[in-house]
Amino acid sequence: MTLKILLALGLLLLGGCAVIDRKADRREARFEERWPPVGQFLEVDGRRVHALVTGEGPDLVLLHGASGNIRDFTFDFVDRVKDRYRVIVFDRPGLGYTDRAPGTPESIFAARAESPAAQAAFLKKAADLLGVKDEIVLGHSYGGAVALAWGLDHDPAALVVLSGAVIPWSGGLGLQYNVLGSPLGGAMIPPVATAFATRGLIDQTVAEIFKPQPAPEGYVDHVGPGLTLRRETVRANARQLTDLHGHVSAMALRYGSLTLPVEIVHGTEDDVVPDHVHAGPLSELLPNDTLTLLPNVGHMPHHAQPQAVVDAIDRAAARAGLR
Repeated sequence: MTLKILLALGLLLLGGCAVIDRKADRREARFEERWPPVGQFLEVDGRRVHALVTGEGPDLVLLHGASGNIRDFTFDFVDRVKDRYRVIVFDRPGLGYTDRAPGTPESIFAARAESPAAQAAFLKKAADLLGVKDEIVLGHSYGGAVALAWGLDHDPAALVVLSGAVIPWSGGLGLQYNVLGSPLGGAMIPPVATAFATRGLIDQTVAEIFKPQPAPEGYVDHVGPGLTLRRETVRANARQLTDLHGHVSAMALRYGSLTLPVEIVHGTEDDVVPDHVHAGPLSELLPNDTLTLLPNVGHMPHHAQPQAVVDAIDRAAARAGLR
């Protein structure tokens, strides 16, 4: 192949990338207009943290899972607990409207992400700015690992681990995340996802997360899937997920030191984070836990059986002497 042909192919590739990036720029602007911030912004170490604060009572911190944001909890769960807790909901680093945590590589080719411990430390500083104390920390899915890191390093009053991805598992995450979590894949694929992902693909993905229950009516329009599809959010999410196994492998060695009250809530039909891989083994490692398994419930118990999750929070508060 001659140099002229190689140069021509290179120019075509660059031109295609430029077209895709322009389309991605336009879609990201529409996404942020459609789903604007719903809380307030705090500055932590020169970075922005998005937090929603509402209600009165003992402090309850809510941490969403992978691909999520504050809106997963504001769909209706916050309204179920704000009558007796001061609820603080954070966008985790790199997701929603919270910046990446300090120390995270800035290059689009970077393959590393902030650990659950780094996320907990970053959000704990934000919580301190809000005067949070003796907090109950609830983490869903990936947020469960952040909640446990919060418990290991920052002395909360109690934890609620909801469908938590918290124990090292066998196997991988699949080709999608292996590619997205790589330097080259993380640079090249997110613009295509941002520019071309369809509503049908979004609905299919949400259905897989919720099964065997259906997603609540209006959930997709509320939660803001476009926020997840932004290029930097796609990269942050994929890299956090591909790093998670190593982090929870190290964290699990310390779980036995957690003497605070821990409530574990998990659906028995969770195919995303299976209970027998995570909830059961976690319960065996913790010295002061209560395990609640919800029959026929999938990965989203706070939507499928919200009262069971509220009950777990209330038990955590009582066990911690907050009620």
